[in-house]
Amino acid sequence: MENSTSSGGIATATTTATNSTSPSLQKVDAEQNSQTSTAALAPPEESGEDLYTICTRLSQKVHRFLETDFSSELLKGVQRQTAISLGVIEEALQRYKLENLSISFNGGKDCLVLLILFLASLPPHLAPPPKSAPNASGESGEEKINSVYVTTTHPFPQVDAFVQTCITTYHLSLTRYSQSMKSSFERYLQENPNVEAIFVGTRRTDPHGEFLSHFDVTDHGWPKFMRVHPVVDWGYREVWGFLRELQIPYCVLYDMGYTSLGGTKDTHPNPALLEDGTEVLEGECGERKRRFRPAYELVEDGQERLGRDR
Repeated sequence: MENSTSSGGIATATTTATNSTSPSLQKVDAEQNSQTSTAALAPPEESGEDLYTICTRLSQKVHRFLETDFSSELLKGVQRQTAISLGVIEEALQRYKLENLSISFNGGKDCLVLLILFLASLPPHLAPPPKSAPNASGESGEEKINSVYVTTTHPFPQVDAFVQTCITTYHLSLTRYSQSMKSSFERYLQENPNVEAIFVGTRRTDPHGEFLSHFDVTDHGWPKFMRVHPVVDWGYREVWGFLRELQIPYCVLYDMGYTSLGGTKDTHPNPALLEDGTEVLEGECGERKRRFRPAYELVEDGQERLGRDR
């Protein structure tokens, strides 16, 4: 998961991969270099569809990916990780009712992979929507996905915009908190006592992620719930291999050289992605601006957080 501030095993991370054979992902903003970007557009086939239809479509897409015979060792590795993650998610769906599950989502690449895999697992656990007219508010009253977003102190507007697009596209019932991670989850569970387990997009290389397993109860002193980590063993390149191969829209900041998303005060484009000799004059005042390659061109997992101050 992104915004990798963690405590008690609750973490949020980042990721990047290279796959020259994959098509470019849809951008989340038409103006790639804009500092006030809006959100990513949903794929046309998913836009405006109900939850059941979107989950079914994603399930078909993921299973087509799993059935493809790739020559790329990277994509073969992504297939293995995808199969493992789907198994973890299915185990959680067997242990808990859907209404007792939630997902921690902040718009980062890791939790985006997690969200797509979770939605792709849901068709057997969802009833097709009734063919009835919307209610007076214009909504059909369909089921939504429990989710929680713990914001940073100084969030990027591009991240918030992307999260808002995901709320609409993927039918998230998302609650935002701007307190500490621990306080946010305490409040979330107080306000949502039905939630017993929360999917978290932490990866092994994230802070406090080294000793996590697929299922971990929160540490002493934290509000008690089961943390489920389906993507904990994914590598940075595998995350991007999945997003690019399946053409999943992502936050525009990744196309501007950011590889790990925190807040505006502690997050910068990754220096490992700086384009050599491309500092150019821009703007009426002739200010110089450095150019960075997109996040998915980063190769080394160990360089993922070079753009983070903490």
